[in-house]
Amino acid sequence: MTQLAKQAAKARRQWYNHPITVREALTQGGLETKLSCVLMGFGNIVHKQMAKGLLFLAIEVAYIAFMISAGLNCLIELPGLGDQAQVEVWNEALQIYEYQAGDQSLLILLYGIATLFLSGILFWIWRGTVKSAYKAEMLHKSGKHVPTFVEDLKSLLDEKLHRLLMTPPMIFICAFTILPLVFMISMAFTNYSSIDDHLTLFDWVGLENFATIFNSGSILGSTFWKVLSWTLIWAFFATFSNYFAGMILAIIINRKDTKWKGFWRFCFVLSCAVPMFVSLLIMRTMLQPDGAVNVLLRQLGFLDRGESLPFFTQTTWARVTVIVINIWVGVPYTLLQLTGVLQNIPAELYEAASIDGANAVQTYRYITLPYMLYVTTPYLIATFTGNVNNFNVIYLLSGGAPVTNLASTAGDTDLLVTWLYKLTIDNNYYNIGAVVGILTFVILAAGSLLTYRNSKSYKEEGGL
Repeated sequence: MTQLAKQAAKARRQWYNHPITVREALTQGGLETKLSCVLMGFGNIVHKQMAKGLLFLAIEVAYIAFMISAGLNCLIELPGLGDQAQVEVWNEALQIYEYQAGDQSLLILLYGIATLFLSGILFWIWRGTVKSAYKAEMLHKSGKHVPTFVEDLKSLLDEKLHRLLMTPPMIFICAFTILPLVFMISMAFTNYSSIDDHLTLFDWVGLENFATIFNSGSILGSTFWKVLSWTLIWAFFATFSNYFAGMILAIIINRKDTKWKGFWRFCFVLSCAVPMFVSLLIMRTMLQPDGAVNVLLRQLGFLDRGESLPFFTQTTWARVTVIVINIWVGVPYTLLQLTGVLQNIPAELYEAASIDGANAVQTYRYITLPYMLYVTTPYLIATFTGNVNNFNVIYLLSGGAPVTNLASTAGDTDLLVTWLYKLTIDNNYYNIGAVVGILTFVILAAGSLLTYRNSKSYKEEGGL
């Protein structure tokens, strides 16, 4: 009897968890299910799922109360972003001017988007309400047991455990990732900036900001194309210089004839213990016109008195300097990444190459390099993406210097990410900063996807 009860309970759980659609519930469900579309939880209450039905009803009541009190007004103001500016009024009694606060477009935009998100969440709950009412109706009509609220809670620890575990992360992702992202994207279609004092009250401008960025004849447009080209050049050299330098270093240390392998690895790994920002700030100080490097070169007679190497005052010197110092701070990390891959290359390949008379260069070209590229292509793509957004090295080392165009908001070593920081924090061009952020994402996402899908790591997955 106990076994039959268990089998019946199992069959009931399988039926109850059988996926159904809202359309199926609305077309095949009874009156109570259809009324659940308007009065959430009604079908559950009719079929004695009181706690569950009242919970759905409470959510609907709370949403309606919110929309009446504030939500509806937020949605109404969202298309216009407000029209009442702050005004200055003379107070006759106090004999002073007072400011009367006007509309704040930033809050209107934020609250409007948040209201849309809440409406989307309610729609998702509404779909679950309709399907839950239909399931309860079908169980009741077939004479089967309708699960109680306690049984539903227990199912969250069994067959519905995935819902219990995934719900909190999804809430946080929506609140702290998706909502700010949509807010930032929306900002790109407004004139929210210090230009013409549109910081408190601003409007929708459509694709005007994108047209400004793509217009190479404007100051912002010419700056964008200059910064984009340098960003891609920087990312290429910063990625592959570190990669090949770290690979060659790993090969040298990993050779059979190399003694004290652990000691040499320890020497390079030891530099990783020093925070990168400390190393960058020290190097920045040392490379100043009166820094340790220039002073030492003067004392050794390589430079005349008062002369200094233009590490951060001349464009070519500054760009080469940041690339070289990035190699210095990045090679130890690359060494760690590639040492493990190098040690996993089958020794039989090298033995066969040696028997065939291959020299060191041929072995590297036909065995080591293809194997390393095959395994580390995703790592290279991730590193390239990270270098495009490498804020620390550029901002802490050169600060974007030198600035050769005073009308520009970016220096000659600024990347898109550091330029975005200056646009928003220093110049309050929030709309243009949002456009730059969107374009950076589109370029990186498209480039990374196309590169990976055309690589051997993707096409011949599992080939080695």
